[in-house]
Amino acid sequence: MKITALLTSATALAAAVLLAACAAGTGEPSAPAPGAYADVNGLHMYYEIHGTSSGTPPLVLLHGALSGIGTDFGQLIPELAKTRQVIAIEQQAHGHTADIDRPLRDEQMAEDTVALLHSIGVQRADLLGYSMGAGVALQITLTHPDLVRKQIIAAGSLDENGLRPGLLDGIAGLRPDMLYGTTFHTDYLKNAPRPQDFGQLVARIREHDTTAMIRFPLAAVRAVTAPTLTVIGDSDAVRLEHAVEMFRVFGGDILGDTPAGLPNAQLAILPGTSHVSLVHRPELLLPIIAAFLDRTTHQPTS
Repeated sequence: MKITALLTSATALAAAVLLAACAAGTGEPSAPAPGAYADVNGLHMYYEIHGTSSGTPPLVLLHGALSGIGTDFGQLIPELAKTRQVIAIEQQAHGHTADIDRPLRDEQMAEDTVALLHSIGVQRADLLGYSMGAGVALQITLTHPDLVRKQIIAAGSLDENGLRPGLLDGIAGLRPDMLYGTTFHTDYLKNAPRPQDFGQLVARIREHDTTAMIRFPLAAVRAVTAPTLTVIGDSDAVRLEHAVEMFRVFGGDILGDTPAGLPNAQLAILPGTSHVSLVHRPELLLPIIAAFLDRTTHQPTS
């Protein structure tokens, strides 16, 4: 989910230039270094591996709707990969991964991601899911708990009630031309195997967000044992109150100055940050990610 309702249309000239580029780039691109493809669940799925193993599980990056690896994580990967192995994945119809004949669903994206990780030998990982990817990350944690050591839920919600009023109404009216001139469109034209499918991607996201947004049962979320960092911008599409509710559901909002100590759940609210800009604030986000992933998991005292 993105705040696509806040995005403006490009000028007619810019749109014409971009559409011309779209028409010219219809060949199947080869995977750029360090990219590769894995065939999972009928999907030719693109991923990248950055950095080297540091003895801890790799960090898996899961992008947001209409986006891709470079669009969302281009400013984060170079720094993250200095101290840990990073695996970034592009979902169905996004980035270098072409669409196939099935609807876009968080549950399916989670299974695709797990299948890809298993195909390259990953049995344990940390997850960082942003926006739509946050839902994919949490779905993986719920259905494949043995795979997940820690999870970071960035700009995500447990259901549609976590979003600001009216947001989904705006997404329901989303058209491809509203995104011309944005990085969502220009990056898609540059990376997609079939650039002419941009309109189909927009239709997939519109249908996903307005009719099939996943609703996570609170009882199941409360049972999550993986340490969880909830991250939100102070001007996000997700309500601040909902982020606090998520923090509580994951075990946070307790008195930390007791023998039990701090919880394994954490909450970060980034100042001066919107839903779209959250992953483009590396000076705020990187130290928080590193501190959370490197922290020793708390073991309550008796």
